[in-house]
Amino acid sequence: MICNRKREASILIETLTLAKVRQHFPRPQVEDISSEITQQMKRLSGHIRPGMSVAITAGSRGINNIGIILQTIVTVLRNMGANPFIVSAMGSHGSGTVKGQESILHNLGITQDVVGAPLKITSDAVEIGTTPSGHILYIDAEAMKADGILLVNRVKPHTALGDNMASGLFKMLTVGLGKVPGAIQVHRLGASGIYQAILEMAQLALKKLPVIGGLAIVENGYMETAKVELFLPEEMDEGERKLLKLASSLLPGLPVLELDLLIVEEMGKNYSGTGMDTHVIGRWKIPGFPEPELPKIGRIVVLRLSHASEGNANGIGLADFTTYKLIQSIDWNTTLTNVSTTGFWRRVFCPPFLDSDREAIAWALESLQFPPHTTISVACIRNTLQLDELWLSQSALNKAMRCEQIGPFQPLEFNHKGELKPAE
Repeated sequence: MICNRKREASILIETLTLAKVRQHFPRPQVEDISSEITQQMKRLSGHIRPGMSVAITAGSRGINNIGIILQTIVTVLRNMGANPFIVSAMGSHGSGTVKGQESILHNLGITQDVVGAPLKITSDAVEIGTTPSGHILYIDAEAMKADGILLVNRVKPHTALGDNMASGLFKMLTVGLGKVPGAIQVHRLGASGIYQAILEMAQLALKKLPVIGGLAIVENGYMETAKVELFLPEEMDEGERKLLKLASSLLPGLPVLELDLLIVEEMGKNYSGTGMDTHVIGRWKIPGFPEPELPKIGRIVVLRLSHASEGNANGIGLADFTTYKLIQSIDWNTTLTNVSTTGFWRRVFCPPFLDSDREAIAWALESLQFPPHTTISVACIRNTLQLDELWLSQSALNKAMRCEQIGPFQPLEFNHKGELKPAE
């Protein structure tokens, strides 16, 4: 019976055809990033003393134009008479080691040659105070030595914080600069407790640390810089909430709210903190939190892990099926270090993995237990960040919103190893 059903699934693959479609998202865009940042940075002129050292945070993955953004900030601060340097603010990423953090920054294109300032990377964190609720505030040891700290981060909905708190300036201040102990402490509070803890710790940090401001970045659905805005410390709370609304309105998503099968060609930390954006796929996998009603996806197959993820497969547990080649590319020490920090263990529980893309897709179809000749709704995406172009089956296209068909329906093509060929 199993062989028959698998054969039926194989037939479904052979008869399945997908068409390329293009989505249309709102597209606000900063035309001249360097000029806009230079203009925004003028607000700091009264807060910079000649010769003062300024630590600039870096480390959040996937920020477009981060090289020119940091380079411009460094240039402006130098012109104001400051001595800027870069600190790694990435919590436990890179396994919390100097080598690991340095590797991530370099892979993001953040080097001394690019930004024009030294990188001071440490694994050490300094304890500087305790909040009224008993949360300890930790700070990067190199940032602690600076006369001033300038936060730089993208503001976007977080994959575990719901609608209350962005992945933005306050998270960079408390979790990113908190290194391993700060990140572990916050994430072990669970999704329901993180928001209040970050808020309390950020308020304490603004009192205890020489934070001079924060440059917030918002991107549109095409991964382009949509807005940059500098906030002074007293403006950060309200300013971040304002930009979160903008970021949420620009967040890319699937054009179909219900699918039988979603094929994700690649996952990785460069696309989302959980490898696949939870807002896009409609899965949280957090104990005590109900799964989103929409989007509703029967099965998710993920085919490979991005090279930029450096073996970190946090989020693999959000998939139903995967491939042996993806499993082979996982650095489990790095992955488990990450998930032990967040505490969201279900997100790394390994799904069944097959020898080829074709087999993984076939078994996903078999698991749906559809009768023969069933019309199924399928989408194939490159990753959960690049969603302006994707591929839909006819039944999915019939239900799709805000998109247009730009290619003919074609069958899935596999090479002799059973690997899915990139769609044209």
